[in-house]
Amino acid sequence: MLKSILYELKIMTFKTADLCDDYSDNLQIATPMFQSFGGHKTFNGTIQTVKIFEDNVFVREMLSQKVNGDVLVVDGGGSLRCALLGDMLAEMGHQNGWSGVIIYGCIRDSVDINKMPIGVRALQTNPLKSIKKGWGLAGFCPGPALGALGTGSLKAVIFVAAMMAGMAAFEWLERRKG
Repeated sequence: MLKSILYELKIMTFKTADLCDDYSDNLQIATPMFQSFGGHKTFNGTIQTVKIFEDNVFVREMLSQKVNGDVLVVDGGGSLRCALLGDMLAEMGHQNGWSGVIIYGCIRDSVDINKMPIGVRALQTNPLKSIKKGWGLAGFCPGPALGALGTGSLKAVIFVAAMMAGMAAFEWLERRKG
């Protein structure tokens, strides 16, 4: 009986290859280009996004916000010319509750980041720091924002309300044209 209870309480494990075998018609698989950094090899959470190019001001801004296990996805344009995340920002992210950061670009201080309890994926490393001009966009992706509504996140509520208002305004303008 005890063995049965322990089996029931055991955390479910799976292999990614097995999931692909079973559900390949329903999956989108990212091109395997990201390297793994950070002390956590797996992570998940509500996705928040930043779109930048060789400027990490918005990365700092996002990671300075307190969250509950969110994942920051940074579209850095795939640039390999400078780093968008270093040890200080990774530590800030961990301290503020981020479970991971995915960067379509480079990081620096990888030896130190590998010792931190946060997951990081990036294309490569580059020791050069980014510019600090504040160019870019930041916020929720529409799908994860809808999912975040269930958590009571004020940012998600505002984002979804603004998205719906924008869609309604677009529909109204389109009807006026026709």
